[in-house]
This record gives sequence, structure tokens and C-alpha cells, in this order.
Amino acid sequence: MAFHEVRFPANLSFGSVGGPERRTEVVTLANGFEERNTPWAHSRRRYDAGLGLRSLDDVELLISFFEARRGQLYGFRWKDWADYKSALPSRDVTYEDQVIALGDGVRRTFQLIKRYTSGSQSYERPILKPVSGTVGLGIEGDRLREGVHFEVDTATGIVTLEAVPPAGTEVTAGYEFDVPVRFDTDRIQTSVASFRAGDVPTVPVVEVRI
Repeated sequence: MAFHEVRFPANLSFGSVGGPERRTEVVTLANGFEERNTPWAHSRRRYDAGLGLRSLDDVELLISFFEARRGQLYGFRWKDWADYKSALPSRDVTYEDQVIALGDGVRRTFQLIKRYTSGSQSYERPILKPVSGTVGLGIEGDRLREGVHFEVDTATGIVTLEAVPPAGTEVTAGYEFDVPVRFDTDRIQTSVASFRAGDVPTVPVVEVRI
């Protein structure tokens, strides 16, 4: 898939509206009961980049970014200000935020994940675009050093440990991350007059599968 490892200007994504969506197929039976199923294992996020624009300079920045991505052709990174780190929004990232795996005595590579829990149910989201320099890792509470004890691929979210973790040990991680997205339109319409009056363009952005 064509993807540029560049982030949409964070000052423009701040103030945008968006979030996760699911696809659920609902069939109502003759007796009134429902059967529900989903073809999606993971949610997909949508945003409106236009709502973060505050000046004509912002519009120029948006157009430059849009043209460099050739519209919908190339994907890019997006900072979701409502959900961009492994910790709670009110807390700093630490290497103990998320348990990403249990050692099996064989594997050295692990996918970064973020776990969303409500009651007894949880969902594990693969984190594919961690932010460089923010990833911390630990084993059984002992902090590891990037470049010494592990390496991280910021294009895939896969971490590789120098040594194999012993079987049964918890591998933990903390990080900031971006969402892989693309523009969901090949056209941006702007008006200088209407923008100054408080109107902003609609610029849909949608998450892409990698």
C-alpha cells in the first residue's frame, strides 16, 4: 500500500471531530429476535480535518499537504488527540502501561497493542504507527533500553528484543502513536470569503488497513 511516513500537521488535527466506527450486520428474525454479526475484527476511524482550520495560513498548509499526498493516493499519519497514547489522557506514558505479550521462551518479536477494557470484556487494538522516541519496554517490571535491549519498527509497530523473554514473563510497553489514514476525497473546496465568515471546508479522513 502506498504510504508516506509523515504526520498530518498536529495543529490542524487538533479540534477535528472523529473516532472509531464498527460495521455490524443485524438481521431481525420472524419471532422478533435479532442475529448480529460483524465482518470486521477491528474498528476503523474517521475524522474531519477541516474543523481544525483557524486561518487562511492553515488552509494553505492543508492544500500543500493534500497535493503532496496526491489526494487519496498516499496514506499518512494522523494524531488523534482524543486517543494517542498507551496511558490514560491524564497520565504520562510509562513502560508499564500495556501488557503486550507473555514470553513463551521462543519469540523475540512482538506487536504493540492497546487494550480497551469495559467490565469483563476487552478489545486489543494493534498499534501500527508508534511515534519515534516515545516507545518504552519492560519485562516483569524491569525497564529496557531502546537500542540496547530492543529495537522498534515505527512503520509497523513491531518490537524486537535482544534476548528471548523467559516463558511466562510479562512484556510491557508504553508509547505514543498515530493512526494510518488517507484523505477520503479527491477534492477540497475553499472560499476565502466564506472562511473569513466562519465557514470551513469539509476534509474527510479515513483510517486505512495496513
